Amino acid sequence: MVNMTSAEFSYLLQYPENIDALKTQQLNEVIDEFPYFQSARAIQLKGLNKINSFKYNQTLKEIAAYTIDRKVLFDFITSPIFIDNSKKEIDLLEEIEVIDAEDIKDLHKKITESFFNESSENETNVGQNNEIETEAQNKSDVLEIGKPIKFVNSEPHSFNEWMQLVSQKPIVREENTAQKIEEKFELIDKFIELNPKIKPVDKNSINLDVILDSSTENESLMTETLAKVYLEQKKYENAIKAYRILILKYPEKSGFFADRIKAIKNLQKNKS
Repeated sequence: MVNMTSAEFSYLLQYPENIDALKTQQLNEVIDEFPYFQSARAIQLKGLNKINSFKYNQTLKEIAAYTIDRKVLFDFITSPIFIDNSKKEIDLLEEIEVIDAEDIKDLHKKITESFFNESSENETNVGQNNEIETEAQNKSDVLEIGKPIKFVNSEPHSFNEWMQLVSQKPIVREENTAQKIEEKFELIDKFIELNPKIKPVDKNSINLDVILDSSTENESLMTETLAKVYLEQKKYENAIKAYRILILKYPEKSGFFADRIKAIKNLQKNKS
């Protein structure tokens, strides 16, 4: 594979929407040599999203680990320049050759005759193979596991949930261990000296259902993106619960969400 030149990289910096599969792969060498080069990582992420690569989700987590301000990253992946691939679609439309009406009729006739001749010979074998392939691919196709998660700027909570996979607690190094132990003993002595007592709960007081409020808030934040995040995190129970909530929120799509719940349960059975 030919290395990317500085001129090619400069061009991508100005026109990241023109990145293709080859340039996306070539950026690996740049990133390997300069791992903290944010612009290179951002352009590569754009390329992975453009080609719908299974590497996109993992790459997004890696970039987040190198990013100081993840809000900047979130704004980038939800921006029009990152999402919009309309230029490619327009180019493809311009390359389509116009066919006359008469040619279309002849072509349609040939296709129809060819289809019926082949289907009569292979109908039994194709039918059996299709059943096996459909059953094997049904789960991954329905759930779209591995496909890029399409975050939108109105759902930062979904992005934050996804970023929990890469969050790391900072290492806290304790200094003056002897001093800290002495301070803890002083707190214990002070507690014993005060001799605090727990007051009994008033039977007439009204208990607030905090769980209900929390559940209501979570349901209001539930989206298809968040359900997809749970699925990619392999939090299958959370994903099932998410799609059940979505059925109540969007009854017109109940069949779609129900199919996903069924596919997740089948996935759980196969993994157990």
